[in-house]
Amino acid sequence: MDKDTRNAIDRATQRARRLLEDDFAAQLEGDFDVHRDGRVAPHAGKHLSPRQVYARERVVAAIEHKRAAGMSPADAVRDYLRDAAFTTLNRFAALKMLEARELVQECVTRGEQSAGYREFYGMAAGLPLLPESAGYRIYIESLFDELSTEVKVLFDRRDPSSVLWPKRASFDQLLALLNAEELAGIWREDETIGWVYQFFNGQDERKKMREESQAPRNSRELAVRNQFFTPRYVVQFLTDNTLGRIWYEMRETQTALAESCEYMVRKPDETIAPRAKKDPRDLRVLDPACGSGHFLLYTFDLLLTIYKEAHADPRSPKSDATGRTLAEDHPSLDALKRAVPGLILAHNLHGVDIDPRCAQIAQLALWMRAQRAYRDDEIPRAERPPIRRSNIVVAEPLVARDDELDAFCKTLNPPLVGTLFRSLVEAMQLAGDLGTLLPLEKILAADIAAARKAWNAARARPGLLPGMESLAPQSELDFERHQQGFFDLAAAVRTALDRYVGEQVGASSTRRRVAASSPKTPPMASPVGHRREEVRHRADEPPVRIGQHTRQEGLREGLPTHEERCVRGLRRTRDSTAVVPRSRRRDHVANELLSVELPEVARGYLVEEAPPVVFADLGAGVLDSAMVETAAYCLEVRA
Repeated sequence: MDKDTRNAIDRATQRARRLLEDDFAAQLEGDFDVHRDGRVAPHAGKHLSPRQVYARERVVAAIEHKRAAGMSPADAVRDYLRDAAFTTLNRFAALKMLEARELVQECVTRGEQSAGYREFYGMAAGLPLLPESAGYRIYIESLFDELSTEVKVLFDRRDPSSVLWPKRASFDQLLALLNAEELAGIWREDETIGWVYQFFNGQDERKKMREESQAPRNSRELAVRNQFFTPRYVVQFLTDNTLGRIWYEMRETQTALAESCEYMVRKPDETIAPRAKKDPRDLRVLDPACGSGHFLLYTFDLLLTIYKEAHADPRSPKSDATGRTLAEDHPSLDALKRAVPGLILAHNLHGVDIDPRCAQIAQLALWMRAQRAYRDDEIPRAERPPIRRSNIVVAEPLVARDDELDAFCKTLNPPLVGTLFRSLVEAMQLAGDLGTLLPLEKILAADIAAARKAWNAARARPGLLPGMESLAPQSELDFERHQQGFFDLAAAVRTALDRYVGEQVGASSTRRRVAASSPKTPPMASPVGHRREEVRHRADEPPVRIGQHTRQEGLREGLPTHEERCVRGLRRTRDSTAVVPRSRRRDHVANELLSVELPEVARGYLVEEAPPVVFADLGAGVLDSAMVETAAYCLEVRA
C-alpha cells in the first residue's frame, strides 16, 4: 500500500476508535453505573431489564478480571473500553473484507439497504419495524454467530468485550467511515486488517508513553511501543531463508520454491548437504511475536507449494501425526486441495503475542487466507471443509483467587502435582510481559528436581538402620517406585490446567467464567508447546521460528534473550531471529552480528552454538515510523 492509502486507514481507524470509546463510555456510565475513573456501583440499578443486568454482570466481571491481573480501577475500565472499541471496529472491518471476497452477502456496505439484510427480513417482515434498528442488529449478530463457528476469537459473542453495541447515531457514523470513497480499494487487500491493528494505537499515544517512561511499564505498553508493520520484503527474506531453505535442502534443490523464494540466498553451483525428508504436517513454524500474522500469512503461501510437492513425491515419508503418507491420507489431488488449508492451520502455523488483540487479527487473517486458497482451487463455498482449529494464543497471566486455587490444588493427586500447579500459576503472572521468554519448562524442571531432593532426604533420617527408613505416605509421589520423570509430571500439570480451566468455564459465577473462558489465555504460553508430544518433539526437529523481535527492556536479570530461547536445546534447523536493533557502530557486515544490541553472554553463545548463515544490514526506515537502524539474520543451530 502507498503512503496516502495508509494515511487514509490511519485517519479512519483513529476516528472510529474515538467514536466507539466515547459511545461505550457513555453507556457504561449512564446505563450500568460504571465510570471511567474506575468507580463501579456494587449493584445493578432497578431501571435495568433482566438482559441488561446480565450484560452489566459480564462487563463488571471483565473489569474485575483486569484488576486481578494488576491494573488499577481506572486502567481496568479504560482497557475494557479499548477492548470493546477494538473488537467492534475489527468485526465491521472484517465484514467489509469478507464482502469483498464474496464470503458473505452484502451486509454493511449499504447498511440497512444491503442485499443480505433485505433477504434476511424477507423471512421475518417485522424486523425493520423494530426500534433503534434492532432488527438490523439481529441480522448482523446472526452473521457473527455463523462466522464464530470458524473464526472463534473475533466473532464469539460470549466475549465480554462484545457486550456493548453502538447507539444508532454512532453506528451510522461508523458505517460511514468504513464505506468512505477513499477506502473503497483497501478491502480486498490481505494486509488491511493488519494496518487497522497498527493504527488503532496512534502516534500521540506512543509519544505520551515514551515521555512518561523510557522503558515500557506494563505488557500493553510493551506491545504498543514495539508494534511495527514489517515490510513484505523483510518477511520474504526471513521466511525464504528459513522454511524455504529447509524444504529446498529436503528436496535436494528440486522444488518450485527455488524460483518463487526470490530472497533465498544461494551460492552459484553450490553443493548442499541434503536434509532428511519430512511429511509437511511435521513441519512447525512459530512466530513468538506474531502481531497481525504477517509472517504466518507468507509462510502459508510457501506451505501450499510444499504440500503439493510432498503429495506428488512417491518417496515422501510417513507423518508422525498419522503414521501414513500425505498421499495415503488424501489419495487424490482434489482431496488434497480440500484438506490443505485446514492442515496448514492445524499442524504448521503457531503464533504467540503479548497483545490480546493479536488473537483476533491473526486468526481472522489466516482464515481469510485459507478461504482464498479454496477459491483459487475453485472449491465452491458450500464444499469447503470448516476450519476448526488455529494455533494463535496470547500470553496472559492465569488469574486465580487464592481460595479457589487452594480448593482446586487439594483435589490433585499426588499432592506434588498440586504444588507444581501452584508454582506454574505463580510463574504465569509474568506471561503478559515476557511471552515466550518465560521458561515454564525450566521452572517445572527445577521444582521437580527440588521435590525429588526433598523426598530423598525425607526417606533417610539419621539413626535408622539401612532398610528401616521412613517411607513417604502413599498419597505422596514415590519417585523410586513410580519413576515419574519430567515429561510425565509436566503432562500431569497440563492435565490439571485443562481441568481447572474447564471447571471455571462451567462455573456459575460470571467472574469465574470470564477468567477461564477468555480466548486470550493460553494453557502454556511458552515454546514448550501445547501437548506432551510437542514437548518431546523438541528433541527431534523443532519449529522454525520467525518474526520481528525488538529488544525488551527492563526484564529480570537471568532471563534468556529471545535468541537464546529459540536455539537452546534445538538440533539442526534454520532459526530466524528476524528484525533486531543494531548498534551505531559501523563494522563490516561479516562482523555485524557482534554489534547487535545483545548481552555479551548471549552474543558469545549465539556465535558458538548458532552461527548466522544469512545476514542483512537493513539500516534505518524499515519499521514504519520507528527511528531505529535494523538488521535481519538467520541462524543455524549446530547439531
